[in-house]
Amino acid sequence: MTQFDFTLIGGGIVGVATALTLKQRYPDLTVALIEKETSFASHQTGHNSGVIHAGVYYQPGSLKAKFCKRGAALTLSFCREHHLPWKQCGKLLVATDSLEFDRMKDLEKRCVLNQIKTHRIDETELRQLEPNITGLGALQVPGTAITDYTRITRKMVDLFLAAKGVVKTGSPVTSIKEQSDKIIIYRGQKQVHTRYLIVCGGLQADRLARMMNIDIDFMIMPFRGEYYQLPKHHSNIVSRLIYPIPDPDLPFLGVHLTPMVNGSVTVGPNAVLGWKREGYHNFNLSIKDTAQMVYSPGFWHVIRQNIISGIKELVDSNYKPGYLKRIQKYCPLLTLNDLKPYPAGIRAQAVKKDGSLVHDFLFAQTQRSLHVCNAPSPAATSAIPISEYLCDKAEDKFKHMG
Repeated sequence: MTQFDFTLIGGGIVGVATALTLKQRYPDLTVALIEKETSFASHQTGHNSGVIHAGVYYQPGSLKAKFCKRGAALTLSFCREHHLPWKQCGKLLVATDSLEFDRMKDLEKRCVLNQIKTHRIDETELRQLEPNITGLGALQVPGTAITDYTRITRKMVDLFLAAKGVVKTGSPVTSIKEQSDKIIIYRGQKQVHTRYLIVCGGLQADRLARMMNIDIDFMIMPFRGEYYQLPKHHSNIVSRLIYPIPDPDLPFLGVHLTPMVNGSVTVGPNAVLGWKREGYHNFNLSIKDTAQMVYSPGFWHVIRQNIISGIKELVDSNYKPGYLKRIQKYCPLLTLNDLKPYPAGIRAQAVKKDGSLVHDFLFAQTQRSLHVCNAPSPAATSAIPISEYLCDKAEDKFKHMG
């Protein structure tokens, strides 16, 4: 049985970036990357808006704020180096009423603290920049960009393989046993032995942590993000990303317009409580996933604390005119016929037993393992700095092991 020096679980962009960073730092060590699907970026990485965030929203001093800003620069550099698609189109956060205008000013102050370059524009300037967008004003964020994270992830896999990394796909991890000198990862009847393990499990993060009997105070709740795509004749409806001003009490950024790198424009996402962690179809229900949620006290706390917004999300998810109304607040030109089908995504949100949502990145560890427990947006933007952070942590442990 081959024993690896390092093994990574998780084939999203965070797991793949970490595997690549390890192999680049330690070319003589053996590194394996395990992904239960037959391809990479199959879940959160491959079902998002493709936005390279500048770092507008995040609490100053938080890991999100730190990683996002550095991650944006490193992601753009990676795209340039490997000739991957990207476009630094910038973003407008549009205020459509007085409440949103006050919230916009608060965001502007946060950007100053996070050293993010912004420019406040009035209603007239907004109309000049984006003739199809209306509002009292907007916060312009020139540093925001767009890319294709699936292609970035696949390129990272190619680089990892070229550096003699080992990839194992197509079988889920069913058990993990930590021993004094190694960790054994079971994939059905198959085994992988490793001296050190890093887990980037995304939607399965809590289950993978519990396989190792880690005492965690959270569970993963899936929130379904539904998108639409605009028809081709609206491909030039905006030249920048258009975001609403988010509610600061909620972790979601609101339904936005995104000009994608392939020339299309998407609308979304919303945020509806999901009943299946990997439920991307129109009807999604997993008895296992649902039972785990409803038997958790955190689930009921979340429901009670967010009942009004939760009902609104559910109604607008099933009532297309309600979804459209959110967009028409800042883009009145669009109609129901403009909202064409587009694949949904699922956000893995860590929720504690008291119902509080974990907003920042969250990690846990054992003697021979390190787990990424919560990595919501902007995790894709921040993937390279997260990988550096994980490798630094792993290095401190690994160098003291036999």
